[in-house]
Amino acid sequence: MTAGTLELGFEELLADHAYAEPLVVDGVHCHGGFDADGTYLSPRTLHRVPAIAAWEAQRLEESGTAILDVPLETWPENFPNVAQTKFLLRHGVREPTIAALTRIGTVESFGAMLRLLPLPDFAGCFVEDITGTTVSHIGGGLFEAHARDESGFGGLAGHDRMWFVARDIAFESPPTEDITARMMARMGIDPTPKSDEQLAQARRAQLAGRVLPDDVDFTLELVVGRMIGLLLIEISAFHGFRWAEAVLADGELVAGDGTAARLVSYIRADETPHVAYLRTALSEMRDRTWKGKGSNRYAGADMVGRLWDRAVADSLLLRRSENLAFVMDEIEQAVARHPGGDGLVEEMLSLGSVVRLADGRLADAEGDHLLG
Repeated sequence: MTAGTLELGFEELLADHAYAEPLVVDGVHCHGGFDADGTYLSPRTLHRVPAIAAWEAQRLEESGTAILDVPLETWPENFPNVAQTKFLLRHGVREPTIAALTRIGTVESFGAMLRLLPLPDFAGCFVEDITGTTVSHIGGGLFEAHARDESGFGGLAGHDRMWFVARDIAFESPPTEDITARMMARMGIDPTPKSDEQLAQARRAQLAGRVLPDDVDFTLELVVGRMIGLLLIEISAFHGFRWAEAVLADGELVAGDGTAARLVSYIRADETPHVAYLRTALSEMRDRTWKGKGSNRYAGADMVGRLWDRAVADSLLLRRSENLAFVMDEIEQAVARHPGGDGLVEEMLSLGSVVRLADGRLADAEGDHLLG
C-alpha cells in the first residue's frame, strides 16, 4: 500500500474508466459503460473503488475492529414481494408496480442534495489523525460522486432517470404523474423559502433532538446521522433491487425482453461503492476519539453507537410501519378500480409474510420484524 493510493484529488475520485461502449438505453444516454468484453463498469469508479478498498485495509490493519455492518436479512422483504407483485400483474393490476418504480426514481433524484450538506472540520473533530482516510475525502469527492450517481451529471442520466427508463420499457411508457412534491412531503422536506425565525425554530428543534453530548460539534452529529441513514437506506435498497430485477425479467408480465431488469442490475452495481465508503468512513469515526469542548474526549464507539441505534430503530419500526400502510392503500385503490377485484388483496397477502392485524394495521409476521 502506498501513500498515493490513500490520498486522491477531487478529479481522481470522480474519474471514469475508458469505456469501449457507452450505456444507452431506449435512447437515453446513461452514466457508466462497458469494457471490450461487454462487462458493465460503474461511473466514477476508476480510482474510487480501489481507494475505498485501500482505506478499509488501512483501517482494519490499524484498529483490528470489524467493519460496521447490518445484514440485509435484518430488513424484511420488499412489500409487495415478487410473488405478490406478479400475482397483481397477472390480474391486470399494474398501477402499484408502476407507482413503486416511479417512487424509487423520484427518491433517487434527491441524491443531488447530498452535495449541499454542511460539513464539519473533520480533522478538528477527532484526536487521531485522519490523513489518508475515507473521512478525509468525504468533502473531497465522495459525497459529490454519490450525488452524481444518484441524480446524473453533465447530461448523462443517473439513477433517477434510469429507474424511469426501466419503468417505461417494462410498461411501455405508462402515463404517470410527477410525485416529487408528495415524496418530499413524506420525507419531511419542505422546499419553500424559510424566514430567519423559521430557520431558527428548525435549528432549536434539531438541537432538542440531539443524542450526543452538547459539546460535540453539532454539524458532525448531523452529518454522521445522515451518513448512517444513507447506509441503512442503501443496504435495505438491495431488497428492492432483487424485487425489481425478478419482476422486470418476467417476459410474460412486462415488456422489454429483460432490458429493464438488466438496467436495474447496473444501478445495483453502482450502489455497491456507496455502501462500501459509508461503512468504512463510519467505522473510521467509530474507531477514533471524538473531541468535545476544552479537554473533553469521547469514545467514538459510544458516539456512533448512539446515532446508529436510533437510526436502526427508526428504519425497522417507524418507517416500515408507515411504508406498509402507504403501499397497501395504493394497492387497495388500484384493485378497487379493476372489475372482479373482490378478494384479490387478501389472496395477495397470503403469498407473503405481511399480515393484517385485528385492528386493520399491517405488520411483518416473522421474528423480530413483527411490528404489531
